[in-house]
Amino acid sequence: HSADQQQGHRAGAYKQKNKGHKHGKHRTKGEIERESKGRVSVTALTKKQRKEARKMDKRHKANQLRRNKKDLVLTEKRRLGSRDGPPHTVAVVALHADVDTEPVMRLLRCDGAGGLVREVQSVCGVPDSFGLVMPRYKQRFTFFRADTADLHSLLDVVKVADSLVFVLESTEGWDSYGEYCLSCLFAQGLPAYALVCQGISDLAVKKRMDSRRTLAKISEVRFPGARLFPLDSDQDAALLVRHLGTQRQRRLGFRSRRSHLLAQRVSYTPNSSECGPSTGLGTLCVSGYVRGRPLQVDRLVYIAGFGDFQLSQIDAPMDPLPLNITSPRSAKPGKGGDVDMQDAGVDDEVSVRVLMKADPARVESLQAEAVIDPMDGEQTWPTETELLEAEEARKIKRVMKVPKGMSDYQATWIVDEDNENVKEEEESTDDDDDDDEDAMMEESIDGEDLDSQLDTASGFGSEEEDEEEEELLTTSDKGGADQRYDEHIDEVEEGEGLKRYREARSNEMFPDEVDTPLDKSAKTRFQRYRGLKSFRSSPWDPMENLPVDYSRIFQFQSFERTRRRVLAEAAQEDQGALVGWYVTLHVVDVPPAVMESVQAGRPLVLVSLLPHEQKMSVMHMLVRRHPSNTEPVKSKEELIFHCGFRRFRACPIFSQHTSADKHKLERFLQHDAPTVVSVYAPITFPTAGVMVFKQRENGMQDLVGTGTLLSCDPQRVVLKRIVLSGHPFKINRRSAVVRYMFFNRDDILWFKPVELRTKWGRRGHIKEALGTHGHMKCVFDSQLKSQDTVMMNLYKRVYPRWTYDPHVPRPLPWVKGEGTQVPDDFDMD
Repeated sequence: HSADQQQGHRAGAYKQKNKGHKHGKHRTKGEIERESKGRVSVTALTKKQRKEARKMDKRHKANQLRRNKKDLVLTEKRRLGSRDGPPHTVAVVALHADVDTEPVMRLLRCDGAGGLVREVQSVCGVPDSFGLVMPRYKQRFTFFRADTADLHSLLDVVKVADSLVFVLESTEGWDSYGEYCLSCLFAQGLPAYALVCQGISDLAVKKRMDSRRTLAKISEVRFPGARLFPLDSDQDAALLVRHLGTQRQRRLGFRSRRSHLLAQRVSYTPNSSECGPSTGLGTLCVSGYVRGRPLQVDRLVYIAGFGDFQLSQIDAPMDPLPLNITSPRSAKPGKGGDVDMQDAGVDDEVSVRVLMKADPARVESLQAEAVIDPMDGEQTWPTETELLEAEEARKIKRVMKVPKGMSDYQATWIVDEDNENVKEEEESTDDDDDDDEDAMMEESIDGEDLDSQLDTASGFGSEEEDEEEEELLTTSDKGGADQRYDEHIDEVEEGEGLKRYREARSNEMFPDEVDTPLDKSAKTRFQRYRGLKSFRSSPWDPMENLPVDYSRIFQFQSFERTRRRVLAEAAQEDQGALVGWYVTLHVVDVPPAVMESVQAGRPLVLVSLLPHEQKMSVMHMLVRRHPSNTEPVKSKEELIFHCGFRRFRACPIFSQHTSADKHKLERFLQHDAPTVVSVYAPITFPTAGVMVFKQRENGMQDLVGTGTLLSCDPQRVVLKRIVLSGHPFKINRRSAVVRYMFFNRDDILWFKPVELRTKWGRRGHIKEALGTHGHMKCVFDSQLKSQDTVMMNLYKRVYPRWTYDPHVPRPLPWVKGEGTQVPDDFDMD
């Protein structure tokens, strides 16, 4: 019986597992009953309860939306140049050096065009400008000639012009400088335009058709589908004016969201010395028509090329270009001001009245930078243990040699030479880290000239040099042409260009590679760098070790949300000086250089800024290299930026345009891919066009790149990569001995955690150091090839330089190939 109790069933190794029932994705009736628990649902809801629109209702709603949009477009179109809107501003631009715009302005000004000239020199600073009233079409225009020789003035007036009239040459269309101007205008944003050509009607009938066909073929490249208008008679001028008044306007986002005006009257009054000490500033009174959005007196205004200023008040003088000239009456701000301009000087004094004055409590501040608190850093109070250790270290006496008769107090002021050397090394690391590639480039450049130096020192080739000197002496008569040719070449600029070219070529052949120094440990030289296991997924804290300049900037919790809110509020504003009003703005604390610029014949453009647009932050722009420029553009090199209405100088950094959280630094502006350009600059809400120029030594400015404004994000991480390379000395199946990456044992142990890679795709790590001369044993995932190169990637975060300067020098007239042009008397024989 006991034996039977000891025996029992033992489960086998195989167990039966029955398959589950394959029911559908739906719930069973039992599950539905258990979930409902006796509740009965409504059988069906009506369409009214579900708030569903019927088919006809949807169709009616779509028709209403379409009709509203159409009415809005027609209202804006009819308002431009009408009684309630500002005059239609037209800029006449010549695209060829042989084209004269004076006949074009004369034809538009004459009575045969059907208009009445009511105002001569209607744009301040532009001598050839006039206001034109067309009673037949119930429209008014302001025509002025844009000076293409001054690129800054051309870009400024095109930003506020409603239409452009491009005057073409009858055979070529436009020259090289015209192509350059068109590239800048297209990058900035082109309003509505019309193509005009003179002299075609004077040709024979057959040549006239050929000329039109040739111009149409040329203009099709830049202006596809554009119509070419001949302008040789009054009838042609009337047809052109009618086309300008009825053509479809092109909306530019950066100007339609901001209030702006083109100055038509400007006066300057220096500040009186009674209020306080003389500051050299004054009040600028600018009169013009409000465009874009209603103008607020509490907002800051930006004067192109000079900076941000505050307004004190807005006046409503008489309209100098009324549409209705039959009934002399005072200006009504909401009706465009229909008055007779007889005795305008007397009426202006009587009818000027103050619309609004700035409230000191509500006016925007001119503060562009945050106030720096040097004590607002991360600080930790020392613990008791650290205090005791510091006290013990203070009691430990240093044994050092002192002059005879010196007291202990005097001896404490003696500094060891070793300590001084350590401090000098620490200070020099900051500059060395910023110029890793510079040292490598200079070594490579010097290496190329080493052979020639050795030949000169050893005496080789001296006979050949003597023969060459004899030949030069015999051909001294031909040296005059060479000297005249050399006069047009700047040797300093040629040397700088050669250095930049060699650096760009070396960076393209060996990207980011840096030589390990022999006279300094790599641990000290690259102490700011760190290794990343994965550039894509490894974390990097964006708030870690920020520079001091980051305490001067402003940043948003969510820039995109702030942008949407600010633009939505600007679109709904209906207070202030409305669009179409002729107003006078009192701009306070303006330097006299603004008035001097107007007196020199340059137009004045004034823009009302949106909230926060005067504050400094880190702006990012997406820029693509312009095909006309092929010279290398290095990171942290001073460039000139045209961003929306603003114009400034800064030293940017370049980085790749990716969707990751870390972005690799580009040492040069790329030719084949868009590049993100980061600078310290005032905040500007997208969208806005961006143009990047580079100034030469002779004062000319070349268009380097064009693009658009990307975002404002100080937390965008830009990492600079350096690559340390080594050579496989001995190769085994899974390991290899690598040399020339480091030159001492301590550096190998310091960088041991960093992963290695090779140019042929192998991955590995350092296992141990061999000896004391920089040899190390490394393990890889596969056997290396003898021609492979072992590499180590190190990264550090970089920031732009704070070199923002709103004052940009005016460029000299552009000449293609100016640096290498051949003189007229150069003999090709």
